[in-house]
Amino acid sequence: MSGIKSALISPFRIILILLGSLILLFLIAPIAGMFLATTVSDIFESAKDTEVRDSIWLTLFTAMGATLFTAIGAIPLAYILARKDFKLKRFVLGLIDLPIVIPHSAAGIAILGFISRDTAMGKFASNFGIDLVGHPAGISIAMAFVSLPFLINAARDGFISVPVRLEKAALVLGASPIRIFFSISLPLAWKNIVSGLIMMFARGMSEFGAVVIVAYHPMVTPVLIFERFGSFGLSYARPAAVLFILVSLLFFVVLRLLTKTKNA
Repeated sequence: MSGIKSALISPFRIILILLGSLILLFLIAPIAGMFLATTVSDIFESAKDTEVRDSIWLTLFTAMGATLFTAIGAIPLAYILARKDFKLKRFVLGLIDLPIVIPHSAAGIAILGFISRDTAMGKFASNFGIDLVGHPAGISIAMAFVSLPFLINAARDGFISVPVRLEKAALVLGASPIRIFFSISLPLAWKNIVSGLIMMFARGMSEFGAVVIVAYHPMVTPVLIFERFGSFGLSYARPAAVLFILVSLLFFVVLRLLTKTKNA
């Protein structure tokens, strides 16, 4: 009987595996082709290039800054969205997802209009001698705008998974709301929050459309790769792209290992 069922299911499973394999091939083939077309010496030459190294460090620094700075407000917002029902909540949820659906060039225009010299934000920054346009701080703002939904949504899902009864029990026993948040809600939702932080950081690192409008210089690596491709062609841009991918992979593996060790 089990053999008959296996025979009936087998063709369907084969189709699923075949279709899934085609999708995996579609995802892997372009990157694999890029790596195969780049020699080790090309990667080392790119690593020796000061402009490439500076762009990678700038990308890591601005993406990390955008993630950590905005997390201060994003995590509490996610908690409110997970625990409270209020009017226009669906509108707020849609607003949070808006940066994902709008063209990122349009996002860059919106950010530019928000931080330019004649705006309130631009004037405020100028009091500290900072011109946000063409500044690492402006790059971080652009990165944060397009990547925040990943953190907020992941953190919200984490807080939703925390049983409300635990928080209510702690409240009955006399714990303050702030103690409940930091001793129960935050630790139990931490895995989701960490995943959201990593996804936000990754999305910020890869951003091009919004950043290139806010700050063509100094160049983050996605902008540098585009500039080299436009000026010198594929063979000149590819080693920098491969090096950036390797650095990104190394960085994310380290982050995953650190967070896994902490959770263990």
